[in-house]
Amino acid sequence: MIISKTPLRISFFGGGSDLPAYYTKYPGSVISTSINLYIYVIVKKRNDDKIYINYSKKEIVDDINDIQHDLVKECLKMTGIKSGVEITTLSDISSKGSGLGSSSAVTVGLLNALYCFKKIKLSKEELAEKACEIEINKCGHPIGKQDQYGCSIGGLNRINFHKNHDVSFSNINFELDKFQKNLFLVNTNITRNANTILEDQSNNVKEVINENVELVKMCNEFEKLLKMSNFDIDKIGFLLNKSWQIKKKLSDKISSTQIDNLYNRGIHEGASGGKVLGAGGGGYILFYVPTKNQRNFINSFTKDIVNFEFESYGTKIVYNEYLKT
Repeated sequence: MIISKTPLRISFFGGGSDLPAYYTKYPGSVISTSINLYIYVIVKKRNDDKIYINYSKKEIVDDINDIQHDLVKECLKMTGIKSGVEITTLSDISSKGSGLGSSSAVTVGLLNALYCFKKIKLSKEELAEKACEIEINKCGHPIGKQDQYGCSIGGLNRINFHKNHDVSFSNINFELDKFQKNLFLVNTNITRNANTILEDQSNNVKEVINENVELVKMCNEFEKLLKMSNFDIDKIGFLLNKSWQIKKKLSDKISSTQIDNLYNRGIHEGASGGKVLGAGGGGYILFYVPTKNQRNFINSFTKDIVNFEFESYGTKIVYNEYLKT
């Protein structure tokens, strides 16, 4: 048995510039961090030639081509495993449509576990790039590249997307607890299809190019702020609010009356800013709440707040039974 543990992620600035429709024309950049909410993938050798897959449903197949879960199918094909394996995925939270990069975390974590199963060691960058190959090229999902790198590498990073499809990244050295205590993850309890929103956003790139460029520039502003020796930490909330107001212009599917009402309620209860994570349309809202306002905010959103902390390790193998044999 092999178990991989892969973090989910939250993105602060630059979201959408990791889509090919944007970065093949203009330099893309995102600042994101991994968090201590995880996807676990368990890979176990079977005594027969069947393939068992356990997720929100159960699949038992004799032929790899009969697998309905497209990510699992393509991961098995890429790693050359054709039979005799059982795969189980587990999540710390209900992650479908969360905006926390769960699909990419599954892909990265599954690749990590399957390559370990074959006794092949890949770097975190290689795992991220192979996950991009599967999700974007093999499965045809209309997504970007930030999630795969964010959850694979771990930590607070600036991730850059280049016209030739290359990806580079740099870790941002900052005492994260300075503002982590002021961040709150609130579940909207709204599910959505991220692919539909991202397709619309990609189609709109030409019409909203100025907005996209402005969102990338905010990565520079945020990084510059973090590197200052003394700065008002609460400025981060206002930057998030500015970013969210711009992001909503990228597609009319990113927000809704229900989401706007939740966001405005958060501001009314003391948040200085925030954003809907991921593609938008539902999932989780990240709020920045100054310390003095947190009691009112927590009392208002108690049932929907999900506790989290930043993490810095990225994907890793936490158990490998076959090392003992």
